[in-house]
Amino acid sequence: APRAVPCPDGQSECPDDATCCVTSSGAWGCCPMPQASCCVDKVHCCPHATVCDLTHGRCVSPTGDTDVPLSTAFPAWKRQPPAPVALRQVLCPDGRSACPDGATCCQLSPTQYGCCPLQNAVCCSDGQHCCPQGTTCDLIHSTCTSLGGSAPLAALPTAHEVKCDEQTSCPNGNTCCRLSSGAWGCCPLEQAVCCPDHVHCCPQGYTCDPEGGSCLQGGGTRRPWVRKTPALPRGGQVTLGNVKCDDKTSCPDGSTCCRMSLGTWGCCP
Repeated sequence: APRAVPCPDGQSECPDDATCCVTSSGAWGCCPMPQASCCVDKVHCCPHATVCDLTHGRCVSPTGDTDVPLSTAFPAWKRQPPAPVALRQVLCPDGRSACPDGATCCQLSPTQYGCCPLQNAVCCSDGQHCCPQGTTCDLIHSTCTSLGGSAPLAALPTAHEVKCDEQTSCPNGNTCCRLSSGAWGCCPLEQAVCCPDHVHCCPQGYTCDPEGGSCLQGGGTRRPWVRKTPALPRGGQVTLGNVKCDDKTSCPDGSTCCRMSLGTWGCCP
């Protein structure tokens, strides 16, 4: 990508190998040479290590070995604000856990998901391992088997989530913000700024501009603000007839809560 020279106002920029000079209008202009001398008339400029001789319309060096015509600065352009970055993640079926893009959600227990570091992976029935697409889990030999051979099983780390409070959470990479109802909402940006209207949010380093309906940065850069989505309850909902394992986890009626190797609860039928 073409490089650019940022001007001191933080909003204007010039092409690479040019120099920012203030013009007579007060705006920034670009002198078409690197490390140039900006003339006091705010119209012209001279090469590096020369001075402006406005009387004779020349650029001269102190030693007298350089004598060239004055150059004219052209208008600088405004710097483009950074494009919003889409936070890519795989949302697990529970609607609250999320895995990195390119991973696969696999269920560890009735109320918890893990992330298999493989795309479109096969989740093993033990709730602890996974295998690449097109292979099968061989739990007896701890391998992933296919017609071409076998490979070791991959372990499942726990899916991440952002905890709002003891009952509510948002997917990883989100920020918890209060909604107008007082409930928690999820802003799809990390370490975001929650707007006072309790509906929108802005990226870190920006402030909410309710009048303009956008996010405003100190240098005057604007970008659209983001709408929040409702947060979801943490853990499984305990209903009548369920077997309660702890305050957040339960198993179907007629089953037994058993600890799994990862320390999470599993349900023995």
